[in-house]
Amino acid sequence: MKSRLYKNRVAIIGRPNVGKSTLFNILTRTRKSVVRNEPGVTRDIIIEPAEWWGHDFEVLDTGGLTEATDIFSQLIKEQVSEILKSVDVLVVVMDGKSGLMPEDRDIIKIAKQTGLPMCLVVNKVDQAHKSDLTISEFYEFGLDIIAASFERRENVDEVIEWVIQHLPEKSTEIREGVRLTVVGKPNVGKSSLCNKLLNEKRMLVSDRAGTTVDAVESQFFYNDNPYILVDTAGLRRQSKRKDGVEFLSAHMSMKSIERSDVVLLMVDVMEGPTVQDAKLVEAVIANHKPVILVGNKIDIAKSEKEAFRQQFRQKTADIFHFFPDIPITFVSAETGSGLDNLFALIEEVWDKINIKIKTSKLNDFFFQVIRKAPAPVIGTKNVKFYYLTQTHQRPPSFIAFANYPEGVTNSYRRFLTKNIQKQFGLEGIPLRIFCMKSRHAKKGNDMTPSEFKNEFQDENLESGIKFKGAYDLNEFADD
Repeated sequence: MKSRLYKNRVAIIGRPNVGKSTLFNILTRTRKSVVRNEPGVTRDIIIEPAEWWGHDFEVLDTGGLTEATDIFSQLIKEQVSEILKSVDVLVVVMDGKSGLMPEDRDIIKIAKQTGLPMCLVVNKVDQAHKSDLTISEFYEFGLDIIAASFERRENVDEVIEWVIQHLPEKSTEIREGVRLTVVGKPNVGKSSLCNKLLNEKRMLVSDRAGTTVDAVESQFFYNDNPYILVDTAGLRRQSKRKDGVEFLSAHMSMKSIERSDVVLLMVDVMEGPTVQDAKLVEAVIANHKPVILVGNKIDIAKSEKEAFRQQFRQKTADIFHFFPDIPITFVSAETGSGLDNLFALIEEVWDKINIKIKTSKLNDFFFQVIRKAPAPVIGTKNVKFYYLTQTHQRPPSFIAFANYPEGVTNSYRRFLTKNIQKQFGLEGIPLRIFCMKSRHAKKGNDMTPSEFKNEFQDENLESGIKFKGAYDLNEFADD
């Protein structure tokens, strides 16, 4: 998949709950950053491309900076200080309603140490006739000041204009990138893996569950191959989600899965996969995405548990009984051990989901397979298949034309899918088979497969098909 690599970066910094995430969503025209009327919702660095008036740049939303001594506040402060080394322009947001706070002065001190051009935006100035009075106390910093109201979209254009005027001249380039979404329960090492791959403190790492809230995207290269990495919030059972923020985070994680190319399910090798992981895999498969099971923390397991790989695979077979071919690999996000094997497996899965099978080869195989098992029956009539073709969807999907598609049972769909996987080396890939009723079905009853294929040449079946009236034959559906 193609994506644009943006060289210019604009970071938004400030205290918690001053409106940073609202401005981020406005600038990026997204809802990537969770917005709630409570401090501390944004904890990770969120990066999203923006385009305004012909200018491309990246916008970074950061966690709120405070002088609090709790672990999250300290981690956020370290994280923001680290990421500011790689940005070009700073937008410092302060709260016009609460006025100038002691922590604001500390933030300005941190910002000035970078030497970057910066603008001070005073948010929540809802009464325009009082704006001069509201922002007067902020002039002590000697910075460009803009009074704004993000909720009312007032003076946001002035912020954009200032940013564009101070962007350095840098080019952009188009590149390809496989989108990898990292999912799993809280505290299994997702953010540690992402930080290891990115070589920067983009995601908070803590032994406390719930550190990551947003789905965080980053671009990187591994062995000269481009990837887009998405770290998601840890997903708990719905009954254990403590507040609305966790529900929002879970929703954003599922949205990230829908947009991914390959999903990496991280599991602690010491614990092994659980029923919750199985439900997560079912959700990934329901979105027709390939998934790789990544056993993390092998550095700990080697010293504390003998034959942990064998035990892990056995438990995987028990928990994922509905998906016996799930690809498995082992890593240590802390040391980087196993990363080469992980990316070799990612490339293998990527090749599989992009496979193109010639229609003639597919049908020669198809007509041999359907003779292996009794044909499905609907009422008193046999279901007859005429033709099979691959669509342009990814992972691979197929359309089978039949006289009575509604008679194809779930067990027969699984039979067809398993044979396709075995024949073309697609084990571990969630294939889909659609079944459609052919308008030539009556005539086709007396035609040979070769004659029927020729009859369908005018339909250009390999160049894209609309699925109106098609039956989604998901091989993982229950009988």
